[in-house]
Amino acid sequence: MTDPSTQGGERRTTRFRRLIEAEEILLLPGVHDALSARIAEQAGFAAITAGGYAASATLLGRPDTSQLSQTEMADFYARLCDAVDVPVFGDGDTGFGNMTNAARTVRLYERAGLAGLFIEDQLFPKRCGHMAGKAVIPAEEMVGKLKAALDARVDGDLVIMARTDALAVNGIDDAIERMALYREVGADLLFVEAPRSAADMRRICAELDGPCLANMIEGGLTPTLPLEALQEIGFAAATYPVGATYAVAHAMQAYMRHLKETGGTAGFTGGMMAFDEFNEAVGLDRLRAREGLYQDYARKTVAKRGRTEG
Repeated sequence: MTDPSTQGGERRTTRFRRLIEAEEILLLPGVHDALSARIAEQAGFAAITAGGYAASATLLGRPDTSQLSQTEMADFYARLCDAVDVPVFGDGDTGFGNMTNAARTVRLYERAGLAGLFIEDQLFPKRCGHMAGKAVIPAEEMVGKLKAALDARVDGDLVIMARTDALAVNGIDDAIERMALYREVGADLLFVEAPRSAADMRRICAELDGPCLANMIEGGLTPTLPLEALQEIGFAAATYPVGATYAVAHAMQAYMRHLKETGGTAGFTGGMMAFDEFNEAVGLDRLRAREGLYQDYARKTVAKRGRTEG
């Protein structure tokens, strides 16, 4: 049986690490469920990401305020990884506790099939990185969590990113100092959340000795720069983690208003997939073809046994 974590003999973790280390910046679109993951893969993205913000919205209809548990998130990621072949990068939140909890988070997420994840230094319960009122734990406490997370992985190619939210709390100097410390501990990828200017973004990439990630939140605190500009600044990867969720929510609102006001879907101008188009997107034809192969195998196996007995 083919291992779903590999493609062409290469583990998804290894492929994701290569994409991070490549000269060209990696663009990671955010998804929020298995359907959006499949659509992103079909659009040609080499890897995807899904964070707690989008997961909270789709699983609970609630904001990103640490309401989803460790095991709920692991199950969420298992479904995504099962739906696609591309590497999936996940959100380890605060590790859901101390260093012991952070280690278990890595084990659960790795078994779910993720190619990478991040651990952050916010105080639990955390908030979205672009919300007001954040607080961070002492750097020493985060070092213990990060080291435990790094030691817990079975696959050495599993990418573990360190995230700090200290910029909004203590300023950019502390954020860079913390991230340099986290890199020294062994973080593979570095993420200073919510810089407020391109100048701060340049400083982060220039002063940190390791690949850095940019987080593009539409309407958030960080300037949403084109991918080319982010690469020129020095980022190794860039995520757009919530735009797809916003787009789906907007389209859903328009559809529901139209259906309520008109009592039908005729004249709806928001656009939607046709029946056959949607079935193609979710792989119905491929599923039927695979069923046909198993049916052929079953018929041949039974027929062969019948000839032998005869």
